[in-house]
Amino acid sequence: MARDHSPTVRRRRLASELRRLREAAGLTIDEVGERLECSASKISRIETAQVGVTTRDVRDMLDLYGVPDDQKEALVQLAREARKKGWWHSYNEIFTGTFVGLESEASSLHTHQALLVPGLLQTEDYMRSVIRAIRPDVADAEVERRVKARLTRQQLLTDESPPEYWAVIDEAVLHRVVGGPSVMRTQMERLREVAAMPNVTLQVVPFSAGAHSGMEGPFLILGFPEQADPDVVYVDTTTTGVYLEQPAEIKRYTLMFDHLRAAALKPDDTVALVEQVAKRLS
Repeated sequence: MARDHSPTVRRRRLASELRRLREAAGLTIDEVGERLECSASKISRIETAQVGVTTRDVRDMLDLYGVPDDQKEALVQLAREARKKGWWHSYNEIFTGTFVGLESEASSLHTHQALLVPGLLQTEDYMRSVIRAIRPDVADAEVERRVKARLTRQQLLTDESPPEYWAVIDEAVLHRVVGGPSVMRTQMERLREVAAMPNVTLQVVPFSAGAHSGMEGPFLILGFPEQADPDVVYVDTTTTGVYLEQPAEIKRYTLMFDHLRAAALKPDDTVALVEQVAKRLS
């Protein structure tokens, strides 16, 4: 899976720039909607990257904001790129384009999981067992389609320029036998293998650490190579996910992750624990 420029990230960057230019022009969202003869809610959705935007709309907005021609063409091109479809488009019913699009462009991924092995590190059989447990009503063909989609997503870690991936998991993840001893043993071997990859760091928060900063739930901090693309925190929930982008929110979760890393076993000790669990499963 080639890491093409993500249309999701391009749309987010374009939205931020359009908002900045409107504010620089001293116009409100309502005034822009009135001048362009469209609803204020449309302008708002464009500026928050909730919807895509046509090149015609971008040109109209930039004309209204008095943007110079050279800068205008660069943003129109960005709008074209933002309308392209990512590889995940064919799995729209499985993934949210926003999440996978942001993940595919991130230069760093810092994640915490307390119940499951993180998705990018799961084996095929572990993955299949989790899907069946969470979605017992799903037909076999749909289960396999979901497995295929997740395996495609995992290619991110072995790309030519993969992100720096740091996962901190609770010790409970190692002891919860998902799919049976054989499946778990293979999963432990997978964890040991990925922990040896140069772009991956794996740590386990041991039971002995007691209460820790990640007990509230799983989260993922996505960092991007371009300064124009600020970090995002994705907080997973039972039915959906929430994206946090405010500086105070980013700071809070970054601090939580730092505390988790400090409470966790060192990477070498983590691998030793994983091997110990695998041996017991044998």
